[in-house]
Amino acid sequence: MTVGAVHVVRVGVGVLIRDARNPNKVFAGLRRNSHGHGTLALPGGHLEMYETWEECAIRETLEETGLNLTNVRFGHVTNDMMQEQGKHYVTIFMMSECVCPDTRPQNLEPHKCEGWHSYSWEDLCSFATNSSDERDTNESDGERKEKEDHPILFGPLLQLVEESPQIVLDFLGKSA
Repeated sequence: MTVGAVHVVRVGVGVLIRDARNPNKVFAGLRRNSHGHGTLALPGGHLEMYETWEECAIRETLEETGLNLTNVRFGHVTNDMMQEQGKHYVTIFMMSECVCPDTRPQNLEPHKCEGWHSYSWEDLCSFATNSSDERDTNESDGERKEKEDHPILFGPLLQLVEESPQIVLDFLGKSA
């Protein structure tokens, strides 16, 4: 982001929300009308002034999915340099569960997301392979195309999967 002639690093918050029906999965959706259009991303958004990471995770999730969260905690942080798009983000990943386990995410911002589904870590790792291939071949327009019915991961989510932090693997019941 540019303010006047000064480039600014933005802070994003991505939320790993455990699917109560399948605790080894988290919710994600395809982005629309924004940088990363057509890529798979977690619920989340920009950290607002004087907002805690937990408050941002709760607010963004409620706005986007209608889900109320509990046990919101820090998971990981990535440094996401999107030079081809003129953007630089620090993305804070929070981990959480739904207050009501029977609640499913709603698509409350259809102009920003195609809908929410749950994905396992294995799914995300599989998508990361296509995402890495796509990143290496062409990122010039900021839009990605799906390959073989496998979505391309949004940059910060791709970096999270590539880094595979142990705390996130533990959250999803995986071992390194």
